[in-house]
Amino acid sequence: GGTVIGSARCKSFRTREGRLQAAHNLVQRGITNLCVIGGDGSLTGANLFREEWSGLLEELAQKGKIDEEAVKKYAYLNIVGMVGSIDNDFCGTDMTIGTDSALHRIIEVVDAIMTTAQ
Repeated sequence: GGTVIGSARCKSFRTREGRLQAAHNLVQRGITNLCVIGGDGSLTGANLFREEWSGLLEELAQKGKIDEEAVKKYAYLNIVGMVGSIDNDFCGTDMTIGTDSALHRIIEVVDAIMTTAQ
C-alpha cells in the first residue's frame, strides 16, 4: 500500500506532532483534498485530522512555518473516506474495496493447492 505523498502506515501520524507535520506537508504541496481508503484505523485517523485541522494550521502559523495568508487559503481540508477492507464488515454496503480481489486470490491459491494435491 501507500501513496505518492508517503502516507502508508505512518506511526508518527498517531501523535499530534506527526499530524502537525502532515498538515505542513499538505500546505507546502498545495493539497486541499484527500481520499482516504482504509479500515477503521485509517478512517478514524482521517476524522481526527479533520477535527484538528484548523488548530494545526494555527499552530504552524504560531511556529512561523506558514503565514496567515496560508492559514486562510488552506482553511478547509476536504476528506473523502472509502472503506478498503478485505473483511467486508462495513454496514450499508454490499462489498468493500479489497474484498473481491482477496476472494479471487484465495480461490486461485486453493485451486493451485488442490491441483498439487491431486
